Amino acid sequence: MQTHFTPEQLANPRIAEADKILRSCVHCGFCTATCPTYLLQGDERDSPRGRIYLMKDMFEGSKPASGEVGHHIDRCLSCLSCMTTCPSGVDYMHLVDLARAHVEETGTRDTKSKITRKLISSVVPYPGRFRLALLGALAAKPFAGLLERVGLKELAAMVRLARMPRWRRLPLKAPTTIAAMTNDGGSTETAIKGRVLFLAGCAQPVLRPDTNVATVRMLERFGYQVIVPRTVGCCGALTTHMGKEAAGRAHAQRTIEAWARAMQDAPIDAIIINASGCGTTVKDYGHMFADAHSDLAAKAAWVSDIAVDITEFLDRISVGAPERWSSLRVAYHSACSLQHGQKVIDPPRNLLRKAGFAITEVPEGHICCGSAGTYNMLQPELSAGLRDRKVANIRKIAPDLVATGNIGCITQLQAGMSIPVVHTVELLDWAYGGPCPRGLEMLRDRVSGVPEEAEAVGTSTI
Repeated sequence: MQTHFTPEQLANPRIAEADKILRSCVHCGFCTATCPTYLLQGDERDSPRGRIYLMKDMFEGSKPASGEVGHHIDRCLSCLSCMTTCPSGVDYMHLVDLARAHVEETGTRDTKSKITRKLISSVVPYPGRFRLALLGALAAKPFAGLLERVGLKELAAMVRLARMPRWRRLPLKAPTTIAAMTNDGGSTETAIKGRVLFLAGCAQPVLRPDTNVATVRMLERFGYQVIVPRTVGCCGALTTHMGKEAAGRAHAQRTIEAWARAMQDAPIDAIIINASGCGTTVKDYGHMFADAHSDLAAKAAWVSDIAVDITEFLDRISVGAPERWSSLRVAYHSACSLQHGQKVIDPPRNLLRKAGFAITEVPEGHICCGSAGTYNMLQPELSAGLRDRKVANIRKIAPDLVATGNIGCITQLQAGMSIPVVHTVELLDWAYGGPCPRGLEMLRDRVSGVPEEAEAVGTSTI
């Protein structure tokens, strides 16, 4: 794609980066075939190619973001399916992030949109605030229809997404230490093989703390000391993808500095992340802070280099044969941030198969479920359309349950169907000796212990 930026414009690092990305696009249109919003809307402006033209015009003209540009950029999920499809390697992820920041800084929004976005960015990244907001949303759930009728569709979507797990009361305080997560002080009788940092997250400890508990158990079971620095909170993904660049960088920098301090005590083998939306952002810290002072840039690059999804790490180490076997049919839903953002395809599937689960692939597995961070709150109609499409495809294969690697997908899918949805690591923890994941109690009798002879065969070497 030919661009027409002036030398003065290209002196701006943002514009220089945008120019480089724009020039790699050959406007072939392959991306339209895998873009969820284009599949739903059929509008070229709601496709990656169409948005690229809108962004090019906005950046070349040094214009404030128009209402049209803001509208179509906001409707992008940042699922990155287009990047998997693109034969030219267009770095759409960074281009659309640049555009989101420009829209946020120069565009105009109505009062309702401003308040909604401010509410989300001021609440969700902070577990204490988020917990209180979730309690309020649960209380307001009977009034969701009324909120929608008076034009507060985004608030109605937030209220409808709030779900009180039937298996437990909402915890008053999110577990942020190993002792709180495992109820055993974090100790383990297994010989220590290494040390890992673990991102507990901001939304996940509130919505589904069991996932973090299972993650810590798995890591300790195989000999890894797990460290959760108290000062680590939100990774910055949520605010960054809302175009709030400064807030996203501030969250990210606090996280980087906290992990760097932890590294000073002893070597760190990996940074473990079990929410793939966070993982995509953390792995991008090196790019995010490439323009920072040398010390911060080096720390950010170090974090990016050793950050891994929990399934990548478990696939890398020797976990051996499971302690339990099952006849359960598991539909594996590959979160966009994992398959497109991080290119982690095989490890989750390999681990689940080795653990004895029968994996079934979901039709149109490359298409987003509509969660996409805050998308299901800010774009509820499009999000619901994608969720319903995904749920219909899951029902076609009639699984016993669904496994996925992202808390957003779990929340989104569970709101649309009765088939239970759990995190991949919770199933692995169950197979390797942990408790039955909450919500799967009705499937407990489909799982049995592995005979000692089978274990011996599974762990023997030649």
